[in-house]
Amino acid sequence: MAATQPTAMTRAKEWSPEAEEAWRFQLAGYRDEHDYKNIKKDERELLDKDIPKCKLYAY
Repeated sequence: MAATQPTAMTRAKEWSPEAEEAWRFQLAGYRDEHDYKNIKKDERELLDKDIPKCKLYAY
């Protein structure tokens, strides 16, 4: 089964939660959340050797 492709694209004109989330996926190298889910298939990304490098903040 082939992954679905977008039929249109627009650029954000102002900040929105959707634009923020899209920017995060694109910064990580994905087109959007749909692209990420098709590629990753729920695979683990954080390797054991990298766990000490992960910063967890508490507020």
